[in-house]
Amino acid sequence: MGLIRRLRVTQRAMERALLGVSLHDRISNVEIRRITRVTDIAQRVAKLKWQWAGLIVRRKDGRWGPKAPNFFSGKLQV
Repeated sequence: MGLIRRLRVTQRAMERALLGVSLHDRISNVEIRRITRVTDIAQRVAKLKWQWAGLIVRRKDGRWGPKAPNFFSGKLQV
């Protein structure tokens, strides 16, 4: 099971615990999200990843700029 999937499962479990709802109550995840107004963890992770990548690319001090294109291909070579 991938990391993002485990984070999603954990987030849903926490939301259900906050509301005092069990799986036996058969309330959909969409309904729980609507009530709690919590952002999906996978969307948040993706947004933060792209924000970080943008910050790295905009740097002018020569630290990670040349290596940033390798980040986008999934292969970071140090």
